Amino acid sequence: MLDSEGRNIRYLRLSVTDLCNCRCLYCMPADGVPKLRHEQILSFEELERIVRAAACLGIRKLRITGGEPLVRQGIVELVRMLSSVEGIEEVAMTTNALRLAPMAQDLRAAGLDRLNVSLDTLDPERYHRITRRGNLEDALAGLRAARQAGFGPTKINCVLMGGVNTDEISRLAALARDGAEGELGVSSVRFIELMPMGECAVWPRDRFVPADIVLDALPGLEPVERELAAAGDESACGAQGTASERGGVAELYRMPGWKGTVGLIHPMSHRFCSECNRIRVTADGRLKPCLHSSTEISLRGLSGQKLTQTIARAIASKPRQHHMDATHASESLRAMNEIGG
Repeated sequence: MLDSEGRNIRYLRLSVTDLCNCRCLYCMPADGVPKLRHEQILSFEELERIVRAAACLGIRKLRITGGEPLVRQGIVELVRMLSSVEGIEEVAMTTNALRLAPMAQDLRAAGLDRLNVSLDTLDPERYHRITRRGNLEDALAGLRAARQAGFGPTKINCVLMGGVNTDEISRLAALARDGAEGELGVSSVRFIELMPMGECAVWPRDRFVPADIVLDALPGLEPVERELAAAGDESACGAQGTASERGGVAELYRMPGWKGTVGLIHPMSHRFCSECNRIRVTADGRLKPCLHSSTEISLRGLSGQKLTQTIARAIASKPRQHHMDATHASESLRAMNEIGG
């Protein structure tokens, strides 16, 4: 379905829980956030109903998010239900991978196609400080298990934080050296600019660094050509043509001799709103046409034609662009863990 700007909306990010087993510094306060009551969370049947309606409107890619989606009880069965929806061509998940190892085979068998794993450091002590709870080895075990389970190319998402993890850029990027054939099966390491929303909205300005610092840390990186980027990443949600063609939201590069890629995601320094093809639904059933807008449309209690029409109107209302930048925080009324990214 086309929105009012002529963008083809084909991608739904669906949050299935507001809970997380980490308390990452930039995402949540140390004590966590107020939890939604059980009756506020969309049931499996409601989630499936929303995905079916979205598929009728042209949604073809589904990404399951949280909080941390693997803490949702019955997540394997939910994946099986959603992957069976007619019209959905790909089901992906964003996860911290801490619970992934014992579940990877079952998730793959249930129809999960691909994984994005959040990983901001390769230092065990720093990992625990950033996540406040997590164990790095559990996350790495999850990546190994995903490779063994036969998942498609796995991407690493790394949030850049000035003075926190920028000294690890080279080490993190090297996870992509052997690509999908490597020990962890990582096809791309994507460095994401920290966004001033939720817990980190009041952080010092020097924490917010442009993704282009990756090019300074890795001067040998070369732009990935258009045809290679188009084949290797998410469908059109990137900025318009540049020297390095965008793969999805990521501007892709490769080090000579490497099999995987390094991606730069610039929500702050380079907006990619003009070709954004996604909508989001929160765990309590509110559709967000834009991540950084305060607009939310309730889908609770809707079904049939009324549900489809409401989603269609929400897509039509998708704003031209967000207004977040170095001096203006996100207008979202929720933190990232409550939205699902």
